[in-house]
Amino acid sequence: MKFAKFILPLLLCAVAFGFTTTEKTNWKQLFNGKDLKGWDIYIGPDLDDAGKPITGIPVGLNNDPKHVFTIVKENGENVIRISGENWGAISTQKEYENYHLQLQFKWGALIWGQKKGKKKDSGLLYHSVGKYGADYGAWMRSQEFQVEEGNCGDYWGVAGGMADIPVIKRSETEYVYSPHGTLLTFSQGSKQGRHCIKNGDAEKPTGEWNTLDLYCHGDTSIHVVNGKVMMILYHNKQLENGQELPLTKGKIQIQSEGAEIFYKQIKIQPIDGLPAELVKQ
Repeated sequence: MKFAKFILPLLLCAVAFGFTTTEKTNWKQLFNGKDLKGWDIYIGPDLDDAGKPITGIPVGLNNDPKHVFTIVKENGENVIRISGENWGAISTQKEYENYHLQLQFKWGALIWGQKKGKKKDSGLLYHSVGKYGADYGAWMRSQEFQVEEGNCGDYWGVAGGMADIPVIKRSETEYVYSPHGTLLTFSQGSKQGRHCIKNGDAEKPTGEWNTLDLYCHGDTSIHVVNGKVMMILYHNKQLENGQELPLTKGKIQIQSEGAEIFYKQIKIQPIDGLPAELVKQ
């Protein structure tokens, strides 16, 4: 009887906050290991080495003359190669909400255009909605789980994406995620801007495979790199015609942004809450 009195409040707390201590395994492969079936390709305008559009005309939807997105063999396994030569993305044809997404990536060697001499860059964009090319002519409105050398796990609000994140101010322009920090809104129009820096570093050396886990439930999302929580985002939302609206579901985009990168083992499963072991911090 005493055990029941003790455990019931804990269970009610877990339900109230949408947390769960277990996760059922019900994976669906988003990359079939053969081709890009189930994905669309969108490529923005050709850019010069300064990052300025040459014509301003996007290459467009499912048109990839330079073969930016291809399937190649890597140690006997088929993987997605993104050359980075054009800015754009592959995006799922379906929308998703309340899920755990997992994928693996590693960097290649090539760097193009304005990214030459800089950190290799890509990105996992989730809750993607609206028109193609809304951001830099290449990406849909979304929340970005940054994939960039040394910065994997950062947040960027893309084309109107917004989130509330607890942070510590590091400088006039830099804010770092801290579970005990001050909750601030990150958006293109806010004083903080649309970029929040992750806490810690878990990325492996260039050339090694990294595992990213993204948990989304309700209006909360968690960025995890190689098993380490980089940040938790609250109140995912979007700015539409001056109004803040929820942003809790959408397509998934994987960026081409000036650097060669490889992706594999892209899979997703539904969840009915956020893992307690990740949010207990």
